[in-house]
Amino acid sequence: MVVVAIIGILAAVGYPSYTDYIVRGALTDANTGLATVRALMERHYQDNRTYATSGTFVTPCAVVDASKRTYGNFVIACDATPTTTEYILSATGSGPVSGFTFKITQADVRSTTAAKTGYNTCTTKWLMKKGATC
Repeated sequence: MVVVAIIGILAAVGYPSYTDYIVRGALTDANTGLATVRALMERHYQDNRTYATSGTFVTPCAVVDASKRTYGNFVIACDATPTTTEYILSATGSGPVSGFTFKITQADVRSTTAAKTGYNTCTTKWLMKKGATC
């Protein structure tokens, strides 16, 4: 009986810590995806002098095949059609990180616009840890 009680207490303490560890590990996929697609957008701009689709050169965030814009549990997309000088990329989570949305602009303004309970939102940076503040 005592052993069962000890195992129950350890499970009650350990399981929330483990799930938080899994979520924090998966949040790095958003950082990787946004940085990668941002670099592709900048390369597109250097080649075409616009972030928007130019002739047959499709802007990276408008690629139809979502698997090319998927990084772990995050899908990267533009919030709106990119203009000549501006874009906003967003990483929307699914699975263990559903409810999270991170954004970045062409001016490198980062924001956490949606998060799970216990995580905060911020207009100036990505919050990747539970309880982190803006």
